[in-house]
Amino acid sequence: MSTTLASSSSSASQNKSQSNSTSIPDGQSVTKRLQTELVQLMMSSTPGISAFPESDSNLLNWQGTIEGPSNTPYENLKFKISLNFNSNYPYEAPLVKFISPMWHPNVDMSGNICLDILKDKWSAVYNVQTILLSLQSLLGEPNNKSPLNAQAAQLWDEDPTEYKRLLMLRYEEFE
Repeated sequence: MSTTLASSSSSASQNKSQSNSTSIPDGQSVTKRLQTELVQLMMSSTPGISAFPESDSNLLNWQGTIEGPSNTPYENLKFKISLNFNSNYPYEAPLVKFISPMWHPNVDMSGNICLDILKDKWSAVYNVQTILLSLQSLLGEPNNKSPLNAQAAQLWDEDPTEYKRLLMLRYEEFE
């Protein structure tokens, strides 16, 4: 009987340990997840988005590129972003910022982004590709009800020509 009890206790403690490891990722599982996401992104044929780790030795800091969608003020423009993942990824969203100067209702002058999936609507099912596609979509469909740049939000609705002029004043091309 004591063998059965010890076996049950051991089994319960293994189950508890396993359930803890699925709720709080360790550094190795974060790295493995990011490696998988990198391969998926490289194999994807989604045009206009890309992202890679800044170095082979640190998978937690990435740099991405987003091309502006067609039929928007951002058409034919490219923007750099940074993605910084913490040890709780994918249970916490990465910190994503525009590196390129940006003129957009939901991006402040420092590159900070107001996008629900990067804040309160984040889910562990999202990945780097989801983030990049959401940002690309945001370029053509800003949320003017929650602007970080009120002037850009107003001009988006009222004066597209002036909006484009101010966008191009801030825009910096890169290779």
